[in-house]
Amino acid sequence: MPSSAARRLAEKDSRTHLLSTFPPRLRRILEASSEKGSSSWLTALPLTSHGFALLKGDFRDALCLRFGWQPSSLPLVCICGKPFTVEHALSCSCGGYPSIRHNELRDITATLLTEVSNNVGIEPVLQKLSGEHTTQKTSISSDDARLDIVAENFWGHNRQKTYFDVRVFNPFCATLSKVPLPQCYRRAELEKKRAYEQRIREIEFGSFSPLVFSTTGGLGSTATVVFKRLASLIADKQPYSKTLFWLRCKATTSLRNIN
Repeated sequence: MPSSAARRLAEKDSRTHLLSTFPPRLRRILEASSEKGSSSWLTALPLTSHGFALLKGDFRDALCLRFGWQPSSLPLVCICGKPFTVEHALSCSCGGYPSIRHNELRDITATLLTEVSNNVGIEPVLQKLSGEHTTQKTSISSDDARLDIVAENFWGHNRQKTYFDVRVFNPFCATLSKVPLPQCYRRAELEKKRAYEQRIREIEFGSFSPLVFSTTGGLGSTATVVFKRLASLIADKQPYSKTLFWLRCKATTSLRNIN
């Protein structure tokens, strides 16, 4: 009888082979839907008090997005003038969806941080540069530069501020549909770090944690570490695993509510 490790390896190889036989779009849908945490909203109890309840139309549309089906009664043309598709709606700034889902995740994360950190704020403005220079060419140097969230003592340092910035990307848009999902997360995190990390570290004397999500509910590596840290700080009466699952449900359900 094969060991459990050998069995898992065989199952992984079989899954990889099976995925390779599917059309590219179906393969992308299955990969995004099987990411860790992306199914939390489906297995959670629909508790209104926790924000896990979806209206009938929201639940139907969420299933359509998950399985790549076309929702019913879609308009033909977007207000920007381009043909209206699901992929276009998730990325078009004219429709407002990118801003709504970004702000929803920002506000949820800030609310959770208030339970474990001090002096949590939304959209903190960075100090103006007065002769300082950063070696990173892509670093933001404008006087009105701001991030999404700031919190003190999140990582346990003596009143050190941690800055967070949220990004949500659509893995099905034309520019990313052929890029492997792990690379999408790494690229988005790197862009954020190149823009803000050096300035925060050397001018603000703080730390920076980019929070990258996909529209299907996946989390980047840094966001995963941040949510695990949140779970460990919040988990006093409930087990850590249940707290982490609850946090993932909060994030993924917010994306389902506004997609």
